[in-house]
Amino acid sequence: MGNRVTREDFEWVYTEQPHTQRRKEILAKYPAIKSLMGPDPYLKWIVMGMVFTQLLACYLVRDLSWKWIFFWAYAFGGCINHSMTLAIHDISHNVVFGNKQIKWNRWFAVFANLPIGLPYSASFKKYHIDHHRYLGGDSLDVDIPTDFEGWFFCTPFRKIIWLVFQPLFYALRPLYINPKTITEMEILNALAQFSVDLIIYYLWGLKPVVYLISGTLLCMGLHPFSGHFIAEHYMFLKGYETYSYYGPLNWITFNVGYHMEHHDFPSVPGSKLPMVKKIAAEYYDTLPQHQSWVRVLWDFIFDDSIGPYSRVKRICKLAPDSR
Repeated sequence: MGNRVTREDFEWVYTEQPHTQRRKEILAKYPAIKSLMGPDPYLKWIVMGMVFTQLLACYLVRDLSWKWIFFWAYAFGGCINHSMTLAIHDISHNVVFGNKQIKWNRWFAVFANLPIGLPYSASFKKYHIDHHRYLGGDSLDVDIPTDFEGWFFCTPFRKIIWLVFQPLFYALRPLYINPKTITEMEILNALAQFSVDLIIYYLWGLKPVVYLISGTLLCMGLHPFSGHFIAEHYMFLKGYETYSYYGPLNWITFNVGYHMEHHDFPSVPGSKLPMVKKIAAEYYDTLPQHQSWVRVLWDFIFDDSIGPYSRVKRICKLAPDSR
């Protein structure tokens, strides 16, 4: 089914990531952007509403047939859960309670994790900091696929399989690329998550638990929302390693599409990233951007110049406090 991807290795570069220098230039020209940094007072209320919506959904689906469990998991519940993973992404930057209340942010991320069905938030936080600090860093940025992924998933059919099982690769890849000691917060995250799963099972049976977990796995696989995984950093144009998307799906994904802006200013909550683009428009309007996450998925599958190897990699020097 289709041609093999022509690329046989990552795009190795010997320059620093572009976000550091652009951040310095923009702040020098527009110091008002500093006022956008800090907590988002509305985020916690939105997240709480989404958590309780999923709990209500668990009650409503308890007597449905299995075909409708999976239908609603993909069409509704998984969309909320995927959005919740992006809320956790925002929370990992301490934008709920601020940098002075780190523990509160961590525990709120655990709360946001509950509808996802599987423990996620603490491990995500541990590795996401490296993704920002060492973007594209060999053996450091676990967002980069392994050599096996780049070599094997090189035809349209295999790329579809890779997209379907993307949650599995994201979960297992850190254990191979950059294994780290399990933290106390990860253990607490798992205990809280599995306790709530058991409570839901005790109250309403197996179907609501399957609804939550299958929705998460399905909608982080081959789903329109998952286009952002590919859109953010896969090299669609040579020399460009981060891309933004400014379309309507940002409304329900905490503006994760504003990805160049996010990497330039990770302390700015997602809700305020459009203001960054508006203030410093000349820095972003001329950069390549995606118009559709669905089109991103289509191009990724059928364009034989794009595959898991289509990522920029560099050798990064470890920061003194990174271990």
